[in-house]
Amino acid sequence: MVALFQTLITYPNSPELETVTIHNCYDGDTCTTTEGEKIRLACIDSPELRGGRADPIPAKAAREFLNGEIKGSTLNIRRITKDRYGRTVAELFKGPVNIQEQLVEKGFARIYERYRSQCEWSK
Repeated sequence: MVALFQTLITYPNSPELETVTIHNCYDGDTCTTTEGEKIRLACIDSPELRGGRADPIPAKAAREFLNGEIKGSTLNIRRITKDRYGRTVAELFKGPVNIQEQLVEKGFARIYERYRSQCEWSK
């Protein structure tokens, strides 16, 4: 597991990355900052809580894991774009750990093939 994250150790400490504090994550790939910014975690897809593709048991597990890891934490953010819902699409880093990569590694999310080119680690 350590080797998986080693390539990212120097990246999140780059001076150009801003920080945000996470208020809450309402599913396994979407969070809100204490400033009210909605963040869609880039390059991953986690199970849905609602809708036609809902899979509530793994969706709740992903949400609980994510909240346990980052709720209330100040993280580095690499903003990529805005999605069609106005959310910021971004990568989040807790120290040297890429949060998206961690969710995939732990089995709470999968790489979103359509957008994998947006994140260096997922190529």
